[in-house]
Amino acid sequence: MQNDNEKLTQIVKDALREDIGRGDITSSLCRFGNRKAKACIIFKDKGIICGLKVMELVFKSVDRKLIFKPAVKEGAMVKAGKVVAYIEGKVRSILTAERTALNFLGHLSGISTRTHEFVDKVKPYNVRIMDTRKTTPNMRRLEKYAVRAGGGHNHRMGLYDQVLIKDNHIKIGLRGVGVSKEDTIKSLVTMAKRHAPKGMKVEVEVENLKEFESALETCPDIIMLDNMPVRDISKAVKIRNAQPSRTKPLLEASGGITLKNVRKIARTGVEIISIGSLTHSVRSLDVSLEII
Repeated sequence: MQNDNEKLTQIVKDALREDIGRGDITSSLCRFGNRKAKACIIFKDKGIICGLKVMELVFKSVDRKLIFKPAVKEGAMVKAGKVVAYIEGKVRSILTAERTALNFLGHLSGISTRTHEFVDKVKPYNVRIMDTRKTTPNMRRLEKYAVRAGGGHNHRMGLYDQVLIKDNHIKIGLRGVGVSKEDTIKSLVTMAKRHAPKGMKVEVEVENLKEFESALETCPDIIMLDNMPVRDISKAVKIRNAQPSRTKPLLEASGGITLKNVRKIARTGVEIISIGSLTHSVRSLDVSLEII
């Protein structure tokens, strides 16, 4: 299997191929030849910077002789108007790599900045802000890296590293069996715990307190409280905490989480808050390249 560096290199190569195609026709027609220049990358928005190494790889993939010098550290809070990096080398190479490099930096910094905003909101509470699998195809590792840069945590990387029994699994499990949804939840969790690889966590999604209490009986590692009202999330935490067992499942709140309600949800006592919007609908930060 490819290691992470090889995967990153492939992502960058694919992005450059998409943009450059048969060649940078504009820079070619301008006949810059071997002229050299220096450029700077400017943050036009305030935010957490993420993607400097990816940006460097973009420039080096176009021209390994380009010199890339970061002016800030990865994961730093950057003010609007701040220069975050310098590039020196052939003008044509800089201009050819420009847009792809900026796209990566702006997108990843947007994710890390939004994650930081959520993390900052729940600072007083012992809760982890997590991402989901709602990521851009082929960009998951980078987007989850950006979540970590913003102070968040990663949920499962894919379908292969954690069991998560969701509503559609439960619906299929119900068909033709003639048992209740609650009994189906218990059956699927029990089966998953019995057959999952050693050490792999088992999580189940529930939509109300009745389903929650059924799931609790089987003691999965995590119970996801999907789109449940805050008052019911609070009740679920109290019910879980009252269990005599030493091993209690972690509780994860998910669905409809915003900056306006995340603190209220954190206050309930859940250990995890997962937020799809960290990656699926975040705004890229505005970054630009200026020849100096």
